[in-house]
Parts: sequence; structure tokens; C-alpha cells
Amino acid sequence: MFFKQSGFTWLVVGLGNPGARYESTRHNMGFLAVDRLAEREKLRFNKLRFKAWTAEWKLGESKVLVMKPQTYMNLSGVPVGAAARFYKIPPEHILVVSDDIDLPVGKLRLRAFGSAGGHNGLKNIDSQIGQNYNRIRIGVGSPQEHHTDTVNFVLSRFSKAEMTLLQERIDFIASTINELIKKGITHYSNIIGMHNSK
Repeated sequence: MFFKQSGFTWLVVGLGNPGARYESTRHNMGFLAVDRLAEREKLRFNKLRFKAWTAEWKLGESKVLVMKPQTYMNLSGVPVGAAARFYKIPPEHILVVSDDIDLPVGKLRLRAFGSAGGHNGLKNIDSQIGQNYNRIRIGVGSPQEHHTDTVNFVLSRFSKAEMTLLQERIDFIASTINELIKKGITHYSNIIGMHNSK
């Protein structure tokens, strides 16, 4: 089967903007999550492929390419689409982690398909591989609550209280992504649901 020929059977992508200016901003939640995954699993983002920093993660029978696109957010689909086509990874074996301004800070939402919901990174990924891929969206609060516009809000940083909550959520995601890969989205959806209810 083509999975064994391609080498990688899964693609895990954290979305964000490259550069020190954007570090730890609301729009970079995906980067923060995969950085924590790399720290936990002792992975190294040491190879630049498809306009993205990549790390390799061996998880049982699965070989996972973990990716941090180095395009800006609105072109995130370029590296994702290129890697998916090159390694013949189907959309249902792709997981994208991103921020969500329509969710309260720390709220998690897991979907196996659906619209981008106004998120420019997800919109661009949709244009490259369609909408039938897995996505974890991490709530970062809304611009209205902070009385500012969307652009300034997503490029702002978190308060200490917000970051404390989000670190816990990032730790949770980093420690449980393997459940999605090993047991599927229905199983993982139950894990996310239980965590959100705490």
C-alpha cells in the first residue's frame, strides 16, 4: 500500500507566523502546540522542507511529519499541500492545530471536516487539499471582548492568566495527539470533550 512507500503516514501541522515579532501571539497557537509536542517527544525541527520546518515522529507503526510552515499564515496551505502530495498523505491523515477567535480562551474544538470559519490559514489549506482534514482549534478569545480589531487582536500577546490556562491546554494536546493517530477521531473527540468539561 502507498503509505509504506511514501514513508510518512500522518502530517501534523501547527499554524503560525514566522519570526520573533509574532512569537507567542494569539495567531501562533499552532506553533506553540507543536513546539510543546516536540519538547515532550524529544523531536527536533531541524529540516526545512516544503517551506516549513519539519520534525520526524515515530509513533508505533505510524511515521509522522510534524510541520511549522514558514510562509505567512495566509499561505499555510502551500507547504501543507506540497507535503501531502509528495508523501501521498490523504486528508484524513492530516491534523492542523490553529487558534480560534470564536471560542473562549482555552476552549478546544475538534473537527474532521468543515469550513475555515474565517481563519486565513485554514482557508488556504482548504484551497490546497479540500476540507476533509482533522483540525484542533484552540480558543484565544474575541476582538470584541478586548475592544479592538481582528488583525491587532490576533497579533497581540496573552495576559499571564490567559497564558497559564493555555499552557495547560497545550500540554494536554501535546500529550494526547497520539490518541487521534492511533485510535481515530471519534475516540479522540471523547477525550477532548471530557477535557473541555473540566
